[in-house]
Amino acid sequence: MFRNIIFLTFIVLFVGCSHTTSPNVVIILADDMGYGDLGSYNVDSRIPTPHMDSVASQGMRFTDAHSPSAVCTPTRYALLMGRYAWRLPSLTSGVTNGYSPLIADTNRTTIADIMSEAGYHTAAIGKWHLGLGSVSPTNYYEPLVPGPRSLGFDYFFGIPASLDMAPYVWVENEQVTAYPTEHAENPIGCCTGNFWRSGAIATDFDHTDVLPEIARRASNYIRAQAATDAPFFLYVPLAAPHTPWLPTEGFIGTSEAGEYGDFVVMVDDAIGQIATALTESNQTENTLLLITSDNGAYWPQDFIERFQHQANYSWRGMKADIHEGGHRVPLVARWPSVVAAGSVTDQLMVHTDLFSTMADIVGTEIRGEDSFSLLPVLMGGNGTRKEAVHQSAHGMLALRRGPWKLIDGHGSGGFTRVDTLASDPPRQLYNLDVDPRETMNQYEDQPEIASELMTALDSLRSQ
Repeated sequence: MFRNIIFLTFIVLFVGCSHTTSPNVVIILADDMGYGDLGSYNVDSRIPTPHMDSVASQGMRFTDAHSPSAVCTPTRYALLMGRYAWRLPSLTSGVTNGYSPLIADTNRTTIADIMSEAGYHTAAIGKWHLGLGSVSPTNYYEPLVPGPRSLGFDYFFGIPASLDMAPYVWVENEQVTAYPTEHAENPIGCCTGNFWRSGAIATDFDHTDVLPEIARRASNYIRAQAATDAPFFLYVPLAAPHTPWLPTEGFIGTSEAGEYGDFVVMVDDAIGQIATALTESNQTENTLLLITSDNGAYWPQDFIERFQHQANYSWRGMKADIHEGGHRVPLVARWPSVVAAGSVTDQLMVHTDLFSTMADIVGTEIRGEDSFSLLPVLMGGNGTRKEAVHQSAHGMLALRRGPWKLIDGHGSGGFTRVDTLASDPPRQLYNLDVDPRETMNQYEDQPEIASELMTALDSLRSQ
């Protein structure tokens, strides 16, 4: 332990003292990718993910990582702010849409602010989904202020919200690259893998090219930054494998999990392109590369049976749900000069922790409201997080402490239908060590533990 403390002190001083030695950071946030999709997490996965598995073998794999929410927008907010999204009244449930104004307070310090103030060039390339502008509905014919560059990013290129949400436009910094003058009709209907909502679309927008374009832009950014003196912080929130599932011709049939699986293969290839850009520009050794997902996969029981693939591994539930399948996500970290290759940790973590991790890396004292640094864990030591709050799509909260998980309500709190009876306990309590699938509700059998966790959850909510 003493050796870890000395090494941690050395690393913080080392990376914080000079831009030439400060590590680059790339955070890739997949959209609706499940824990069980990656071969490195699920030996029975029906989807080949060689690039993500390679990064996992070269770095550290987290087995108890969680998105702050089981849906898109709250996770993005929490990651950037180091703060649970349910603390913001507008994010206690649901997500923003393509015409929502910016929901984040521009006076709050973000993860990008931390890096920018430490001398980093900061960029976000991909799906934003935190709102744009100051009015509702957003006017895409005017400058989109405030936006990503109001939250610490020097550069932004991407789409406003999910790939199935209008308007379908590319945004670069504060402007669209083409106005949404056309109309995209939805010929499919809700809710198949090819679904998107009807609405305005720009003449330069093609749904099938969104994932490839994000990969190209991110890779080009990495190569361009190699020629500069400043380290960089690159946030890449992918728009896939969220619906619509649109694998291009070269990826059709490459998995055994239908169009979704093929789209995950395409995501893996996009991540491979980004990793290759780091290698070809000689930046791999001095780059912390993090790959994770914003929530669990949308993968109901009939999909499991049809494809014999468990996108969310053996965890109960799926995207939007309060059960583990909704928010337990893959997280792999590669940093060759610091992280031991092939290492695995069961340290509990939430995406909010990336905020304080970045602060530790650049040597600043600022901490997120709900954030604990992972730097000691990445170095092979122990983390300090002991509990976590989970949030479902409909606003149900759960508190995890050690093996125990208390859910404040009935059912899934999300997309999975759960039949409940009036005689059911008012809450759910599970011991994940002995019941990882959350099948045995011990709320009435363990009243002291239930009361202790409920008191703790209420205390966190009131802060």
